[in-house]
Amino acid sequence: MITRKNFLIQSAAFTAGAILLPSFTLAPRVKVNKWGVQLYTFRDALEKDAMGTLEKIAALGIKEIESARSDKGNYYGLGPKEMKSACNDLGMKLVSGHVHLDDQWEDTMDQAVASGQEYLICSTMPSEGQTVDNYKKVADMFNKAGAACKERNLKFGYHNHEYEFETKDGQVLYDVLLKNTDPNLVYMELDLGWVVATGNNPVDYFEKFPGRFPLWHLKDMNIKEKRSTEFGKGGMDIAAILKNEKKSGVKHIFIEQEEYTNNAFESMEENMKYLDNI
Repeated sequence: MITRKNFLIQSAAFTAGAILLPSFTLAPRVKVNKWGVQLYTFRDALEKDAMGTLEKIAALGIKEIESARSDKGNYYGLGPKEMKSACNDLGMKLVSGHVHLDDQWEDTMDQAVASGQEYLICSTMPSEGQTVDNYKKVADMFNKAGAACKERNLKFGYHNHEYEFETKDGQVLYDVLLKNTDPNLVYMELDLGWVVATGNNPVDYFEKFPGRFPLWHLKDMNIKEKRSTEFGKGGMDIAAILKNEKKSGVKHIFIEQEEYTNNAFESMEENMKYLDNI
């Protein structure tokens, strides 16, 4: 299985030509829900003190939460109902969660129902193999997972990284995944930073597959080093990409930062101030 750690380090550096960012087409903004955050940003603090960390996150003005599976389970040692209650008490909403499509899938869905969240997002490829045939196999797995989630009033989705944008047999593997998944069963969470880091333009995907991306991961990226950074310090034109929300069908935008100049809380405070200014 491709892990978060592996896909963060396995790619080679881009050439100067690949680092050049694509241009973005501007369009009228549409209103999405208030800013959310992917809790992987605060992973170390959550492992040590889940409740105290959630309080600090709420104090930053965050209104929506996306959890991420950890060594302590899907909710950092909290039960699903406990997580729901904690977020509600702090004026936040648990919207989504990163999970694995594995032998614990039934329990994962049951926990999601108990937590009150809307989306379950598969965060890693459940089957290894960078081939067109494997991506078609995965698409079939995703369709079945989406159907199982729909029976429970949940929505199933997938979060990309960079390896999905490799080309095999003349086809971009991410495009294979999009073309072979049912839009009514599989909802894509587009990580904008990884799209741009591969030399692609997110807006091209909004135009090719309109309405397929109800969730975003919003991050700035040091494109050359392929490391996330605070907003305004990397190569992502955040103001421009935010003007293309309508094409994508986005409803929830989760800020995610995996590396920091100092620490997660200072970085997130800086990110929130940046968003206020644009």
